[in-house]
Amino acid sequence: QTDTPQKGSMVVRAKKAAYFAHLEECLNKYARAFLVDADFVGSKQISDIRIALRGRGEMVFGKNTMIRRCIRNLTDDGSHPEWLTIVDVMKGNLGFIFTNADLDDIQGTIDEFKKPAAAKAGVIAPCSCTIPKGPTGLDPAQTSFFQALNIATKINKGSIEIINDTEVIKEGNKVGSSEAALLTKLGVKPFEYGLSVKYVYEGGVFDPSVLKIKDSDLMAYWSKALGYVAQMSLGLGYVTEASLPFLVSSAAKTLTAVALELEYIEFETVKKCKEFVDDPEAWVAKYGGGGGGGGGG
Repeated sequence: QTDTPQKGSMVVRAKKAAYFAHLEECLNKYARAFLVDADFVGSKQISDIRIALRGRGEMVFGKNTMIRRCIRNLTDDGSHPEWLTIVDVMKGNLGFIFTNADLDDIQGTIDEFKKPAAAKAGVIAPCSCTIPKGPTGLDPAQTSFFQALNIATKINKGSIEIINDTEVIKEGNKVGSSEAALLTKLGVKPFEYGLSVKYVYEGGVFDPSVLKIKDSDLMAYWSKALGYVAQMSLGLGYVTEASLPFLVSSAAKTLTAVALELEYIEFETVKKCKEFVDDPEAWVAKYGGGGGGGGGG
Protein backbone atom coordinates (compact mmCIF):
# COMPACT_ATOMS: atom_id res chain seq x y z
CA GLN A 1 0.00 0.00 0.00
CA THR A 2 2.89 2.36 0.64
CA ASP A 3 3.71 2.53 -3.09
CA THR A 4 0.14 3.28 -4.21
CA PRO A 5 0.54 7.10 -4.18
CA GLN A 6 3.80 6.72 -6.10
CA LYS A 7 2.13 4.54 -8.71
CA GLY A 8 -0.71 7.03 -8.95
CA SER A 9 1.65 9.92 -9.59
CA MET A 10 3.47 7.85 -12.22
CA VAL A 11 0.19 7.21 -14.01
CA VAL A 12 -0.63 10.93 -13.93
CA ARG A 13 2.81 11.82 -15.31
CA ALA A 14 2.44 9.23 -18.06
CA LYS A 15 -0.97 10.63 -19.04
CA LYS A 16 0.43 14.18 -19.12
CA ALA A 17 3.36 13.06 -21.26
CA ALA A 18 1.01 11.28 -23.66
CA TYR A 19 -1.23 14.34 -23.85
CA PHE A 20 1.73 16.67 -24.49
CA ALA A 21 3.00 14.35 -27.24
CA HIS A 22 -0.43 14.19 -28.87
CA LEU A 23 -0.91 17.97 -28.78
CA GLU A 24 2.55 18.49 -30.28
CA GLU A 25 1.72 15.96 -33.01
CA CYS A 26 -1.50 17.81 -33.88
CA LEU A 27 0.22 21.22 -33.92
CA ASN A 28 2.78 19.86 -36.38
CA LYS A 29 0.41 17.74 -38.44
CA TYR A 30 -2.41 20.22 -39.04
CA ALA A 31 -2.19 23.62 -40.72
CA ARG A 32 -5.19 25.16 -38.99
CA ALA A 33 -7.61 24.72 -36.14
CA PHE A 34 -10.77 26.02 -34.56
CA LEU A 35 -10.65 26.94 -30.88
CA VAL A 36 -14.16 26.08 -29.74
CA ASP A 37 -16.15 26.87 -26.60
CA ALA A 38 -17.88 23.79 -25.18
CA ASP A 39 -20.05 25.45 -22.51
CA PHE A 40 -23.35 23.58 -21.99
CA VAL A 41 -22.37 20.96 -24.59
CA GLY A 42 -22.97 17.39 -23.45
CA SER A 43 -20.49 14.54 -23.75
CA LYS A 44 -22.80 12.70 -26.19
CA GLN A 45 -22.94 15.81 -28.39
CA ILE A 46 -19.13 16.08 -28.40
CA SER A 47 -18.80 12.36 -29.15
CA ASP A 48 -21.15 12.69 -32.14
CA ILE A 49 -19.16 15.62 -33.52
CA ARG A 50 -15.91 13.73 -33.04
CA ILE A 51 -17.29 10.80 -35.05
CA ALA A 52 -18.60 13.11 -37.80
CA LEU A 53 -15.17 14.74 -38.15
CA ARG A 54 -13.24 11.49 -38.62
CA GLY A 55 -10.90 11.68 -41.57
CA ARG A 56 -11.22 15.46 -41.77
CA GLY A 57 -10.41 16.79 -38.33
CA GLU A 58 -9.30 15.87 -34.84
CA MET A 59 -10.80 17.15 -31.60
CA VAL A 60 -8.52 17.77 -28.61
CA PHE A 61 -9.65 18.96 -25.18
CA GLY A 62 -7.63 19.41 -22.01
CA LYS A 63 -6.99 21.66 -19.05
CA ASN A 64 -5.95 25.16 -20.06
CA THR A 65 -2.97 25.03 -17.70
CA MET A 66 -1.72 21.85 -19.38
CA ILE A 67 -2.17 23.30 -22.86
CA ARG A 68 -0.35 26.52 -21.96
CA ARG A 69 2.49 24.62 -20.29
CA CYS A 70 2.81 22.26 -23.23
CA ILE A 71 3.02 25.06 -25.80
CA ARG A 72 5.50 27.05 -23.71
CA ASN A 73 7.70 23.98 -23.36
CA LEU A 74 7.56 23.35 -27.11
CA THR A 75 8.53 26.94 -27.94
CA ASP A 76 11.25 27.41 -25.30
CA ASP A 77 13.94 26.88 -27.95
CA GLY A 78 12.55 29.72 -30.06
CA SER A 79 10.83 27.46 -32.58
CA HIS A 80 7.22 27.91 -33.69
CA PRO A 81 6.61 31.35 -32.13
CA GLU A 82 3.19 31.31 -33.81
CA TRP A 83 2.05 28.64 -31.36
CA LEU A 84 2.47 31.12 -28.50
CA THR A 85 -0.46 33.13 -29.83
CA ILE A 86 -2.69 30.30 -28.62
CA VAL A 87 -1.48 30.67 -25.02
CA ASP A 88 -2.99 34.14 -24.59
CA VAL A 89 -6.52 33.03 -25.56
CA MET A 90 -6.71 29.73 -23.67
CA LYS A 91 -9.34 30.82 -21.17
CA GLY A 92 -12.64 29.21 -20.31
CA ASN A 93 -13.92 25.90 -21.60
CA LEU A 94 -11.97 25.84 -24.87
CA GLY A 95 -10.84 22.94 -27.01
CA PHE A 96 -9.26 22.38 -30.42
CA ILE A 97 -10.58 21.03 -33.69
CA PHE A 98 -7.46 20.52 -35.81
CA THR A 99 -7.84 20.11 -39.56
CA ASN A 100 -6.21 20.41 -42.96
CA ALA A 101 -9.63 20.56 -44.62
CA ASP A 102 -11.65 23.61 -45.59
CA LEU A 103 -12.73 25.51 -42.47
CA ASP A 104 -16.17 26.29 -43.88
CA ASP A 105 -16.75 22.57 -44.29
CA ILE A 106 -15.72 21.90 -40.67
CA GLN A 107 -17.91 24.77 -39.48
CA GLY A 108 -20.87 23.21 -41.28
CA THR A 109 -20.33 19.91 -39.50
CA ILE A 110 -20.14 21.64 -36.12
CA ASP A 111 -23.38 23.52 -36.78
CA GLU A 112 -25.22 20.31 -37.67
CA PHE A 113 -24.98 19.19 -34.05
CA LYS A 114 -26.37 22.29 -32.37
CA LYS A 115 -29.41 21.46 -30.26
CA PRO A 116 -32.26 23.57 -28.86
CA ALA A 117 -32.13 24.01 -25.10
CA ALA A 118 -34.41 25.30 -22.37
CA ALA A 119 -33.59 28.51 -20.53
CA LYS A 120 -32.10 27.78 -17.12
CA ALA A 121 -32.10 30.27 -14.25
CA GLY A 122 -28.72 31.92 -13.71
CA VAL A 123 -27.43 31.32 -17.24
CA ILE A 124 -26.23 34.26 -19.35
CA ALA A 125 -28.58 34.41 -22.32
CA PRO A 126 -26.78 33.79 -25.65
CA CYS A 127 -29.71 35.39 -27.49
CA SER A 128 -32.91 37.32 -26.83
CA CYS A 129 -36.30 35.63 -26.60
CA THR A 130 -39.69 37.15 -27.41
CA ILE A 131 -42.99 35.48 -26.64
CA PRO A 132 -45.49 36.19 -29.44
CA LYS A 133 -48.96 37.44 -28.73
CA GLY A 134 -51.79 34.95 -28.96
CA PRO A 135 -53.19 31.94 -27.12
CA THR A 136 -50.86 30.00 -24.83
CA GLY A 137 -52.95 26.92 -24.11
CA LEU A 138 -52.47 27.48 -20.37
CA ASP A 139 -55.44 27.57 -18.02
CA PRO A 140 -56.29 30.69 -15.98
CA ALA A 141 -54.68 29.19 -12.86
CA GLN A 142 -51.26 29.85 -14.47
CA THR A 143 -51.81 33.63 -14.67
CA SER A 144 -49.33 34.29 -11.84
CA PHE A 145 -46.40 33.25 -14.07
CA PHE A 146 -47.27 36.06 -16.48
CA GLN A 147 -47.99 38.60 -13.74
CA ALA A 148 -44.52 38.02 -12.26
CA LEU A 149 -43.05 39.34 -15.53
CA ASN A 150 -45.65 42.09 -16.09
CA ILE A 151 -46.91 40.41 -19.25
CA ALA A 152 -50.37 41.66 -20.22
CA THR A 153 -52.83 38.80 -20.71
CA LYS A 154 -56.52 38.09 -21.00
CA ILE A 155 -58.67 35.02 -20.68
CA ASN A 156 -60.10 33.83 -23.97
CA LYS A 157 -62.11 30.63 -24.37
CA GLY A 158 -60.89 29.29 -21.06
CA SER A 159 -57.15 29.81 -21.62
CA ILE A 160 -54.61 32.58 -21.16
CA GLU A 161 -53.90 34.76 -24.18
CA ILE A 162 -50.94 37.14 -24.43
CA ILE A 163 -52.03 40.58 -25.65
CA ASN A 164 -48.72 41.86 -27.08
CA ASP A 165 -45.41 40.40 -28.24
CA THR A 166 -43.16 40.52 -25.17
CA GLU A 167 -39.40 40.19 -24.86
CA VAL A 168 -38.78 38.11 -21.75
CA ILE A 169 -35.03 37.52 -22.15
CA LYS A 170 -32.44 39.94 -23.48
CA GLU A 171 -29.16 38.74 -24.95
CA GLY A 172 -26.29 39.07 -22.47
CA ASN A 173 -28.54 39.25 -19.40
CA LYS A 174 -28.81 36.59 -16.73
CA VAL A 175 -31.93 34.43 -17.01
CA GLY A 176 -34.18 34.82 -13.97
CA SER A 177 -36.14 32.04 -12.30
CA SER A 178 -39.48 33.58 -13.36
CA GLU A 179 -38.45 33.75 -17.02
CA ALA A 180 -37.13 30.18 -16.95
CA ALA A 181 -40.30 28.88 -15.28
CA LEU A 182 -42.62 30.62 -17.75
CA LEU A 183 -40.73 29.45 -20.84
CA THR A 184 -40.75 25.90 -19.49
CA LYS A 185 -44.52 26.14 -18.98
CA LEU A 186 -44.90 27.31 -22.58
CA GLY A 187 -42.60 24.58 -23.89
CA VAL A 188 -40.26 27.16 -25.40
CA LYS A 189 -36.57 26.29 -25.84
CA PRO A 190 -35.09 29.65 -26.80
CA PHE A 191 -31.43 28.74 -26.80
CA GLU A 192 -29.29 26.60 -29.05
CA TYR A 193 -26.18 24.96 -27.69
CA GLY A 194 -23.29 23.41 -29.53
CA LEU A 195 -19.59 23.94 -30.04
CA SER A 196 -19.05 27.64 -30.67
CA VAL A 197 -16.02 28.81 -32.66
CA LYS A 198 -14.24 31.48 -30.62
CA TYR A 199 -10.98 31.70 -32.55
CA VAL A 200 -9.40 30.50 -35.78
CA TYR A 201 -5.77 29.39 -35.74
CA GLU A 202 -3.67 29.38 -38.91
CA GLY A 203 -0.15 30.62 -38.28
CA GLY A 204 -1.68 32.88 -35.63
CA VAL A 205 -4.96 33.42 -33.82
CA PHE A 206 -7.78 35.28 -35.59
CA ASP A 207 -11.37 36.25 -34.98
CA PRO A 208 -13.82 33.82 -36.67
CA SER A 209 -15.20 36.74 -38.70
CA VAL A 210 -12.29 36.12 -41.12
CA LEU A 211 -14.23 33.11 -42.40
CA LYS A 212 -16.82 35.47 -43.88
CA ILE A 213 -14.23 37.13 -46.13
CA LYS A 214 -14.53 35.80 -49.70
CA ASP A 215 -11.89 35.69 -52.43
CA SER A 216 -13.79 38.39 -54.30
CA ASP A 217 -13.57 40.62 -51.20
CA LEU A 218 -9.82 40.08 -50.99
CA MET A 219 -9.40 40.94 -54.68
CA ALA A 220 -11.44 44.11 -54.20
CA TYR A 221 -9.31 45.16 -51.20
CA TRP A 222 -6.15 44.33 -53.13
CA SER A 223 -7.19 46.34 -56.18
CA LYS A 224 -8.14 49.32 -54.04
CA ALA A 225 -4.84 49.21 -52.15
CA LEU A 226 -2.91 48.85 -55.40
CA GLY A 227 -4.67 51.95 -56.72
CA TYR A 228 -3.58 53.94 -53.65
CA VAL A 229 0.02 52.78 -54.10
CA ALA A 230 -0.05 53.79 -57.77
CA GLN A 231 -1.44 57.24 -56.93
CA MET A 232 1.18 57.84 -54.26
CA SER A 233 3.99 56.63 -56.53
CA LEU A 234 2.88 58.90 -59.36
CA GLY A 235 2.52 61.85 -57.00
CA LEU A 236 6.03 61.34 -55.61
CA GLY A 237 7.56 60.60 -59.00
CA TYR A 238 8.79 57.28 -57.61
CA VAL A 239 8.53 54.33 -60.00
CA THR A 240 6.94 51.17 -58.61
CA GLU A 241 5.35 48.11 -60.16
CA ALA A 242 1.95 49.64 -59.34
CA SER A 243 2.67 52.91 -61.15
CA LEU A 244 4.58 51.42 -64.11
CA PRO A 245 1.50 50.64 -66.29
CA PHE A 246 0.30 54.24 -65.92
CA LEU A 247 3.75 55.61 -66.77
CA VAL A 248 3.99 53.42 -69.88
CA SER A 249 0.50 54.48 -70.98
CA SER A 250 1.33 58.15 -70.43
CA ALA A 251 4.61 57.79 -72.32
CA ALA A 252 2.82 56.09 -75.24
CA LYS A 253 0.34 58.96 -75.45
CA THR A 254 3.17 61.51 -75.39
CA LEU A 255 5.08 59.68 -78.13
CA THR A 256 1.93 59.47 -80.25
CA ALA A 257 1.35 63.22 -79.85
CA VAL A 258 4.97 63.99 -80.83
CA ALA A 259 4.78 61.65 -83.84
CA LEU A 260 1.58 63.36 -85.01
CA GLU A 261 3.18 66.77 -84.66
CA LEU A 262 6.18 65.63 -86.72
CA GLU A 263 3.90 63.72 -89.12
CA TYR A 264 5.89 60.57 -88.45
CA ILE A 265 3.21 57.98 -89.18
CA GLU A 266 5.19 54.77 -89.45
CA PHE A 267 3.31 53.19 -86.55
CA GLU A 268 -0.24 51.88 -86.90
CA THR A 269 -1.52 53.74 -83.83
CA VAL A 270 -0.12 57.05 -85.08
CA LYS A 271 -1.55 56.39 -88.54
CA LYS A 272 -5.07 55.90 -87.12
CA CYS A 273 -4.78 59.04 -85.03
CA LYS A 274 -3.66 61.03 -88.10
CA GLU A 275 -6.64 59.72 -90.08
CA PHE A 276 -8.99 60.79 -87.29
CA VAL A 277 -7.49 64.29 -87.10
CA ASP A 278 -7.70 64.72 -90.88
CA ASP A 279 -11.27 63.42 -91.33
CA PRO A 280 -13.21 62.29 -88.22
CA GLU A 281 -16.30 61.24 -90.18
CA ALA A 282 -14.32 59.03 -92.53
CA TRP A 283 -12.49 57.55 -89.55
CA VAL A 284 -15.77 56.63 -87.88
CA ALA A 285 -17.05 55.10 -91.11
CA LYS A 286 -13.87 53.06 -91.47
CA TYR A 287 -13.26 51.92 -87.89
CA GLY A 288 -16.70 52.35 -86.35
CA GLY A 289 -17.64 54.70 -83.54
CA GLY A 290 -18.86 53.74 -80.10
CA GLY A 291 -22.47 54.14 -79.09
CA GLY A 292 -25.51 55.33 -80.91
CA GLY A 293 -27.45 54.10 -83.83
CA GLY A 294 -28.11 55.76 -87.10
CA GLY A 295 -31.25 57.25 -88.43
CA GLY A 296 -33.25 57.09 -91.57
CA GLY A 297 -33.28 59.46 -94.43
